[in-house]
Amino acid sequence: MDGRDLVRSVSVVGSGGVARGLRTVRAAWRRRRVDAAGLPQRGAERARVPGQVRTVEPGPGGGLIRFARSELRITVAVSGAVFWGWDGAGPRPSYALAGSGPEPDPRAVLEPDKDGGWRVVAERVTVVVSRHGAVQVCTPGGVTLRRELPPRWWEPVGGGPARWMQRSEVAADARFFGLGGRASGPRLRDGTYRLWNTDPGRAFGPGDDPLYLTMPVQLVVADAGTHLVFHDTTWDGTVLLREGEEGAGSGHDRVGRCEVRMEGGPLRCWVMVGAPARVLHTWAALTGAPAVPPSWALGHHHARWGFGTEQEVRKVVAGYRERGLPLDAVHLDIDHHQDHQSFTVDHDRFPKLPVLAEELRREGVRLVSVVDPAVRAEPGNAVYDGGAAVDAFVRDASGRTVRGLAWAGESVFPDFTHARVRKWWGGLYEERLGQGFAGFWHDMNEPTSFTAFGERTLPRSARHSLEGRGGDHREAHNVYALCMARAGYEGLRELSPRERPFVFSRSGWAGSQRYGGTWSGDVATGWPGLRASLSLVLGLGLCGVPYSGPDVGGFDGSPSPELYLRWFQLGAYLPLFRTHASLRAGRREPWEFGAEVLEHARAALLERRRLVPYFVTLARLARRTGAPYVRPLWWEAPEDRTLRDCEDTFLLGDALLVAPVLDPGADRRAVQLPRGRWYDTATEQAYEGPAQVLVDAPLSRIPVFARAGAVVPVRGADGGLELEVWAPAQGRTGGGLVVRDAGDGWDDPEIERYVARRRGREVVVTREGEGGTGEPPCPVRVRGLG
Repeated sequence: MDGRDLVRSVSVVGSGGVARGLRTVRAAWRRRRVDAAGLPQRGAERARVPGQVRTVEPGPGGGLIRFARSELRITVAVSGAVFWGWDGAGPRPSYALAGSGPEPDPRAVLEPDKDGGWRVVAERVTVVVSRHGAVQVCTPGGVTLRRELPPRWWEPVGGGPARWMQRSEVAADARFFGLGGRASGPRLRDGTYRLWNTDPGRAFGPGDDPLYLTMPVQLVVADAGTHLVFHDTTWDGTVLLREGEEGAGSGHDRVGRCEVRMEGGPLRCWVMVGAPARVLHTWAALTGAPAVPPSWALGHHHARWGFGTEQEVRKVVAGYRERGLPLDAVHLDIDHHQDHQSFTVDHDRFPKLPVLAEELRREGVRLVSVVDPAVRAEPGNAVYDGGAAVDAFVRDASGRTVRGLAWAGESVFPDFTHARVRKWWGGLYEERLGQGFAGFWHDMNEPTSFTAFGERTLPRSARHSLEGRGGDHREAHNVYALCMARAGYEGLRELSPRERPFVFSRSGWAGSQRYGGTWSGDVATGWPGLRASLSLVLGLGLCGVPYSGPDVGGFDGSPSPELYLRWFQLGAYLPLFRTHASLRAGRREPWEFGAEVLEHARAALLERRRLVPYFVTLARLARRTGAPYVRPLWWEAPEDRTLRDCEDTFLLGDALLVAPVLDPGADRRAVQLPRGRWYDTATEQAYEGPAQVLVDAPLSRIPVFARAGAVVPVRGADGGLELEVWAPAQGRTGGGLVVRDAGDGWDDPEIERYVARRRGREVVVTREGEGGTGEPPCPVRVRGLG
């Protein structure tokens, strides 16, 4: 027995209530016993490196290079994506990849290189392999973007999964982004980042890592170019990052370094090179196009853990309506369930939930339900009995059902890595649809199991199907939420085939965008939490998850009126715009913070409502191109080092630049502008970039700029579509893409292309198409002419 754990057990019982404390202590010790019996003991290990090249075998898109103690397969796809796998690892099976996978490039050639090495030459990339197994990724011009040193494995002498390490070098000026949802980003500083989806068990801030959604996906931006690297293994691991330094030491550059260590799984990697837009397009083609949320999900959502009754929900909705505040969705947390059990309703407090849902829908407000994966382990519970009948629940190494502790009490957990279980679980959403719910947020799906000490998740030895391959929770943990999202999404498609599902999930992995979006989780109330909110959205977008947002106002505590308003103003320009708070936190309705905040919050809500057509366009373009709605300032100019280091401003699509106020007491702020002309949307004053400008940021608004020449689809005063055109500079042209709202079904509307031309004091806007040039079919409003 570990003495520290015994002390923790006693302290938990003493501080958290005897009954609850004892349950978490029992759960912690039970989990430890299960792993002690089910996990193999790691004994002596044998280290291994590839050795020297022996033979090569050309193949489609590249070939196989055999070393003395390993082999390396390299394939370049037609898209330009590069795959390599050691020790016979191929691209599949993989939870990240969508469809049949990319087609090998028939023009890629494996040929000898200097010093006994080999290289694969393709149109967009060259991959050089040294005779000892180092791998370099180079531009067609020969500039090295990334150099992977020969890997190292540690293999248990008695057999079992091998640990491995891969060290890499990048340019001295390179900056790291990504790795999923990181509160300390979006630029990832020197440090170690863990790859294990984790519920921190409390409200988090910028210093907390890891969080709910981690991915072994890095986007590396340097003067020489941008590349994305994805180590496709779901096991627990760490990524150590060290930024380089130019002119370090005796006049030489110190390269940037990355060290990936994994506790198991295949050593295989994908790399994509090019401009950021091309890289994210290639990534989306590889891992799946992002799901398009229904148009109502691009409006404002109000949520709370603590809506006690139907009457309280009606009162909140009436409060929005009476004050002229747009509202599109209300989210019900676990308190609307019977004893916190998913797929149930507390009929005492919500006696006529379908009637409530229909009333709200007539007012343009949808209901969204929380869904937790844990199922109360109680015979007679319909969900438990149904799952037991199809052998749905995770078992331990001895074949017994694994039990944990969740909001529903003593619980079991579905094995979503089995197709049969996903099919059963997807069918359960019929009950939710029958209650009138239009959307679903998946919570607690890291998965979380409460314990007094140790990891707050399932035993690592718990067994999973892994699509019939078999394995344990060490391999399944990080994809548990991804597979749950797939189960819900596919079930909803079958149950309601004429509507696009709306699912977003607290946890996930590479490929999560195929089934919906995510949100920040329990971000701490405070100015650091506000800053972390933006970091999470930017970082997730660069990993291919374009739809996300924070709990506006923070999850815990009571924000000051100023903090709440600044968070609200930021949220109005993020994909998921949702207020939310915990059971014990202060209220989050805008009118709870005084008349001045209410007035300014109304302005933010009305602006979001006006911009919904633009968000619809961004959602459709994200599906087609993989480009996130919210983009870092360097998106179109990654070679600009000043923009690479700017983390408090972002682009919303191509047209808008948003500079949120992230510090208390600020009524002005400095804004870094990329190259070109930009208009302050409040004053229409023009600024020329690249430059840093100091602008007003009164409590009533945050600075927002429009790119000269931008064509922005907005909602007009009559509720119809209007084109807001920002005047190009003299002698210049501009333009934009518009995708109209085609409803919440599966129609795929065409992309409309508009061009704006400046002619003296006039701006002429035309629609360009295959049939030629024509007049815009909707009203046009030109701004920026003074």
